[in-house]
This record gives sequence, structure tokens and C-alpha cells, in this order.
Amino acid sequence: MNLFTFDEITAYSDQKETADTAEFEVVVTDAMMKKFYEICGDQNPMHTDVLYACENGYKDRLVYGMLTASFYSTLAGVYLPGKYCVLQKVESSFHRPVYIGDRLTIWGRVKDKRESVRRITVEALIRNQNGEKVSKALIYAGVIK
Repeated sequence: MNLFTFDEITAYSDQKETADTAEFEVVVTDAMMKKFYEICGDQNPMHTDVLYACENGYKDRLVYGMLTASFYSTLAGVYLPGKYCVLQKVESSFHRPVYIGDRLTIWGRVKDKRESVRRITVEALIRNQNGEKVSKALIYAGVIK
């Protein structure tokens, strides 16, 4: 877990050539899908029934979009900024389906820092093992130290 303080974070908007970035990988498993179902109770057959998903144009049942988006929380709470993060807002969109077994790369870059409210904005992307963008987001996180 990173321990970035607000003063240590470099944002792209600071007119610097580099900004703080982070990246990690996750393989989506059936066990993750089951746990997510237990938590949220979303029984939509697109997530629970292979035949139904295939009949509707997909190659397998779909991973929950919010399970995929939950990795944005990990990006902020573990990597950018890490321990001193208070997640305030996530604006995400979904671009391609995610399937069990997909290897996702979650990437983020600090886009902006707001001194007056001690908040950073992280632009984030999730790509699958084929390099295809499956989701993007803007993450707004307060930094308490």
C-alpha cells in the first residue's frame, strides 16, 4: 500500500512532464462472481446463466460491471494515493464486456490536484488481456495527510 501524502503527489495538470501513475493486474474468477452476487444479490441472468447470455449475443455470462468498477476503489485506496485516501466520487463508463478468466490491467494517472480541498483527480482505464479498453473512469479522492 502506498503512503503518498498530498504534497508528494504530482499531477499532470502541474505542467510537469510526468505525473504519478499506478498499474496492477487482476484475473476475474468465478469465486469473485459468487462473492459479488452474495453481497449485492444481482440475479440478472446475463451474470448467472451462460445459455441466456449466449442467446443474447455474448460468448459467456458477463462479469458484473460494478465488480469491474470496484477495482477503481483499489486503485485509489491502495495505489493513488493509497493509505491516506478518502474516496469521494467515481464516474465510470463501460465499453466492452468482461468475462470470467479475463486478465484486467487497471491503470491510473493523477490528472489534477486541488489544494483548496486537498483532492486529487485520477483518470483511470481498465484494459483486458487483449489491450482492449473495457472501462474508463475519473476518480475523485480526498487525501487526508
